[in-house]
Amino acid sequence: MEKLKITETSLRDGHQSLIATRLKTNEIIPILETMDQVGYYAMEVWGGATFDACIRFLNEDPWERLRLIRKHVKNTKLQMLLRGQNLLGYRNYADDTVEKFIELSIKNGIDIIRVFDALNDVRNLEASIKAIKKYNGHCQCAISYTTSPIHTPEYYLELIKTMESMGADSICIKDMAGVLTPYKAYDLVKRIKEMTDIPIDLHTHCTGGIADMIYMKAVEAGVDIIDTAISPFSGGTSQPPTESLSLTFSEMERNPGLDMEKLLQVAEYFKPIRDKYMADGILNPKVLLTEPQTLKYQVPGGMLSNLLSQLKGQNAEDKYEDVLKEVPRVRKDLGYPPLVTPMSQMVGTQALFNVLTGERYKLVPKEIKDYVKGNYGKSPAPISDEFRKKIIGDEKVITVRPADLIAPEFEKMKKEAGNLAKNDEDVLAVALFPQVAPKFLENKYNKKPAEKEDNKIKFINVTM
Repeated sequence: MEKLKITETSLRDGHQSLIATRLKTNEIIPILETMDQVGYYAMEVWGGATFDACIRFLNEDPWERLRLIRKHVKNTKLQMLLRGQNLLGYRNYADDTVEKFIELSIKNGIDIIRVFDALNDVRNLEASIKAIKKYNGHCQCAISYTTSPIHTPEYYLELIKTMESMGADSICIKDMAGVLTPYKAYDLVKRIKEMTDIPIDLHTHCTGGIADMIYMKAVEAGVDIIDTAISPFSGGTSQPPTESLSLTFSEMERNPGLDMEKLLQVAEYFKPIRDKYMADGILNPKVLLTEPQTLKYQVPGGMLSNLLSQLKGQNAEDKYEDVLKEVPRVRKDLGYPPLVTPMSQMVGTQALFNVLTGERYKLVPKEIKDYVKGNYGKSPAPISDEFRKKIIGDEKVITVRPADLIAPEFEKMKKEAGNLAKNDEDVLAVALFPQVAPKFLENKYNKKPAEKEDNKIKFINVTM
């Protein structure tokens, strides 16, 4: 029987979940060679919010971070998270931009690209899968796991079949909100393993307090890979601790075989770094707490804290429970989208508006209108004509793949970036983050002292 594989998330999702992606490159580099000797299957080091945080808050070049990590990691696969047609930005990009981004990610050191779509609309994965295969990367397609009347095991099995036929090399059950439960995990993994031979990875969060049990049952069912974070960046809204699970699973036939001494060295290295972020107020102790309401309302931990923060700003904290109850209603109206970036922010904001105005859908953000128009892709369940009319009137709904409506744009963006961009990596930075990348590039090439945004806690992509 094949050994259980472990993917280490501390250098991406671990610190994204707990300290809003604030780890600096110079805090990462010194421990990489030790991490490379642990025996991990992969290390997730890039993608998600790392690109945004590097240029927005840290005044660092994310491409240079990736190259430096690759230079120090010789034995372990490097992994990144990609939001399909959104890449790492907040809109759909043209296929040529998607291809160029993936080409350069692989060229600069990425081995495995985990790609997902917030709606599980596989049309939004087509360009990414094609490009990953073209440049010889490992394509791990992720299902955005959620629960609803339509999100049944059969729904996910069909989705996985489709992803496999499109070229997926492995599948990730991406429980980004931490709403999967142990016996459901066992059942789903068991059924997937009976259907396909491709490797299955399971990713969850500790928010609801049951992540370790989820992994235990999934491993019993035959899952191939689990995602964990080294203990200083584990727990709470992050993943379970690598050392604890490595020790637990070393007592079974599928012993992952990680070097415990090296793991303890990695943990000791990160402890003072974590403590520094806690002292600075960037690591809020609240994100380390267990929040069973995640399981009750099926709302990600980061979304819970965001809603509370928004209500505080409106002096309406007493409406917290009302907003939480409104979230499932809004989600039902919108065809049960999974609560992952950007849908979690959109659904949460709409629920907030509905409660604070005292009238449902009196105020509707542009993003919700775009979603109802089909600009984000196909809703998991059909949206009723009555509701659609209420939101967008008689405006036309698109039924094609959203990116089919975007003309090739990379060469045009290259011209627009002009002398500001010295290479294609710079062009992509401007394309993804047009508000902050130009200033970053100006500082980078003029060697100005760092002019970065206030480093106070601002959550970006908290539910990935």
